[in-house]
Amino acid sequence: MAVKKAVIPIAGLGTRFLPLTKAVPKEFLPLVDKPVLQYIIEEALASGIKEIIFVNRPEKKGILKYFKPNKNLIKTLKKRKKESILKELKRLDNISKNISFKQVFQRKPLGDGHALLQAKSLIGKTACAVAWADDIVESKTPCFLQLIRVFQKYRRPVIALSRIPKESFSSYGLVAGKKIGPRTYRLTKIIEKPQVKEAPSNLAIVGRYVLNPEIFDFLSKARSNKKGEISMSDILAEKIREGKEILGYEFEGKWLECGNKLAYLKSNLYLSLKHPQFGKELKKFLKK
Repeated sequence: MAVKKAVIPIAGLGTRFLPLTKAVPKEFLPLVDKPVLQYIIEEALASGIKEIIFVNRPEKKGILKYFKPNKNLIKTLKKRKKESILKELKRLDNISKNISFKQVFQRKPLGDGHALLQAKSLIGKTACAVAWADDIVESKTPCFLQLIRVFQKYRRPVIALSRIPKESFSSYGLVAGKKIGPRTYRLTKIIEKPQVKEAPSNLAIVGRYVLNPEIFDFLSKARSNKKGEISMSDILAEKIREGKEILGYEFEGKWLECGNKLAYLKSNLYLSLKHPQFGKELKKFLKK
């Protein structure tokens, strides 16, 4: 089953980044010289994804506009001979030429599972990739592509996994599983934000999934949790308890988090120091 569609939920309020996110969507915060969201879109493009479906809030505007060519701006830059800037805009144009963008809305904040459910009609009966805009993965082989290859081999839903230190266990969903192949696990348990004694392993769920269309049947029938939300972790844990096979894949690459201010600053610094244009000068500056 080919995976050509990806869903990116971006309807969150960005509360961890207030007051900035009153005016700037969290996924547009810059990582070095481009927004967080662009990294994810570029990963999707490099993985063979042809269609992106944003799950957005009705009042949040400008997402689709960012990826559309601005002819007047390009004309002005050409007159001013801003070749380096034009080169960057050309990269955006290349994205727009190779990926189509659609948008659906989550009108109430009812959880990440509820957000994904809003894309059901656009996904149909095909498999889809899912990315949360809090996570960037730096890797030679795009993380999406790694997951897609596992999905195509086993024909089962697959979740990205990464090992984390004990002091971080209470902030993430952790899994237990039986190893069935290189870096690949058949999951037996998902525990959301456990204490160290309760943790089933040190493998945490990262915001990248490849799912079969069956997931929408589960989401449609799902009950809200105590918070009044439909949670993806809850749904996947329930599927496992019912005997459904969910796989986890410990991807190759570095997980760069952007979900809170400190994690975002660390990721920004990491990528800035590696940047071919800025890295050398920044290292000199830090030494001073």
